[in-house]
Amino acid sequence: MSDLRKEAASLHKAASGLRKVGQHTAKPLQEFKAASHDLSALGALGSLLGAKGEIEEGMTTLAKLTKELDEEWEAEAKLIGEVSDAFDLLDLLLTAQARGKKG
Repeated sequence: MSDLRKEAASLHKAASGLRKVGQHTAKPLQEFKAASHDLSALGALGSLLGAKGEIEEGMTTLAKLTKELDEEWEAEAKLIGEVSDAFDLLDLLLTAQARGKKG
């Protein structure tokens, strides 16, 4: 039964870590999005190659995918948390059952 408790604690820790990913990526993602509209660093090279629009589009796509990945991680964190809670409950039920058989 203590194995379930250990597994639940491990899952809870993993879920907590996944929930924090968005906190760490929010600012860099915002800066990345802002940079996609200011590609002055490309200078004339970007204009000559006609790449500015394609680069902006690519950066926008990457930002969108990053946001979607963050949402997916949040959903997985929720599921992992629910599994952890289920393991905690199962551990309690098994402990209660074992005490009932002894008493």
